[in-house]
Amino acid sequence: MPIKNILVVDDSPTERHILTELLTKAGYQVTTAESGDEAIARVKQLMPDLVLMDVVMPGTNGFQATRALSKDEVTKNIPVIMCTTKNQETDKLWGMRQGAHDYVTKPVDGPALLAKIAALG
Repeated sequence: MPIKNILVVDDSPTERHILTELLTKAGYQVTTAESGDEAIARVKQLMPDLVLMDVVMPGTNGFQATRALSKDEVTKNIPVIMCTTKNQETDKLWGMRQGAHDYVTKPVDGPALLAKIAALG
């Protein structure tokens, strides 16, 4: 299934803008969410093809939101790529254990992220 619609989840307006610009220029339709709780609600409402999930956010963090999405029968098949400043190997392993399909660190390498998205599609 080709990826067309992407939900970008980040509490930073700057990061949401940077990722939205990168993805829309590459031809993707982008919606955004500012928190883990909003992300879970948006995913269930919009059923995007992919979620780019930040980790460090107030309230429900990205690890918790990813775990919730991957355990839900309705949303478990929607891939999640963690997109975060947390760059330790333990963070990456924990993210993958929560159900993430991939893990990229900020600042995001645009071409590398687009290649990962294309590989999922």
